[in-house]
Amino acid sequence: MSISIHISVVSPIYRGEKMVEELVRRNIEALAAITDDYEIILVNDASPDNSWQAIEAECRKNPKVKGLNLSRNFGQHYAITAGLTYAKGEWIVVMDCDLQDRPEEIPNLYAKAQEGYDSVLAQRTQRSHGLFKRLGSKMFYKVFSYLTETQQDASVANFGIYHRKVIDAVLSMGDAMRYFPTQIQWVGFKRAYLPIQHDERAEGKSTYNLHRLLRLAFDTIISFSDKPMRFMVQMGSVVTIVAFVVGIIFIVRYCMGLIEVMGYASLIISLWLLGGIIISLIGIVGIYLGKLFEKAKERPTFIVGHELNFD
Repeated sequence: MSISIHISVVSPIYRGEKMVEELVRRNIEALAAITDDYEIILVNDASPDNSWQAIEAECRKNPKVKGLNLSRNFGQHYAITAGLTYAKGEWIVVMDCDLQDRPEEIPNLYAKAQEGYDSVLAQRTQRSHGLFKRLGSKMFYKVFSYLTETQQDASVANFGIYHRKVIDAVLSMGDAMRYFPTQIQWVGFKRAYLPIQHDERAEGKSTYNLHRLLRLAFDTIISFSDKPMRFMVQMGSVVTIVAFVVGIIFIVRYCMGLIEVMGYASLIISLWLLGGIIISLIGIVGIYLGKLFEKAKERPTFIVGHELNFD
């Protein structure tokens, strides 16, 4: 793709009808401190409210504001992928639409990138969440990092500025499952972190509940690593060793005449334990096969229904 724009801003929109106007206004003000050569790409992920109408209104006001309307709800990270695919900037900013990511931080991210970094990720040192949620998030990301074999930080999400070559590398990944922060970590390049202020959500509540977060995490883990399968193999090895040791103990106790009821407890425990491990292992293998099936179908990761202000 030829580079014809200095900075692109990509923002997925879902239930953002009341935030779109302020999001665009604050982005324009922030970008004016850097360059007049910019574009703002708003990707409507089939939002059930009037988000697309709000995007249309902003596109009519300013040709530098561009809109993509996906044919159905694909999910946040697929909407980000759509925006990245259409972006033409040398530098690309990715940010959510809820204004917890402050557009006023874009000049600071850009200035840090000019020090020689390919990616600068916003690090939310003071998150606008409760203590329980922050602690839970920290524990979750430690497990998530271990199972995906990437370095994940609970204080870092989508917000950041990325050079064109970093985004091209992300887009070249053929994964059917898209999760932008993990993809950014995986492709590498010279990266920096910049502490920023994290605001309250401008309107409404997050659409990510616990069930959706766990499902996203599980899909990402399966997509990025075979560690769950290796973990099950290790568990099987441990169970085998434990079973061998327990067997020796029972033989010794039998020779000493200490066993009154032969085999009942050990048999029941062994059946339940081994049965659970075998079922879990088969289930994990089945999930990986299912992901291979989805990949083999080669379906597009997103479908655009309407475009506004694109050449």
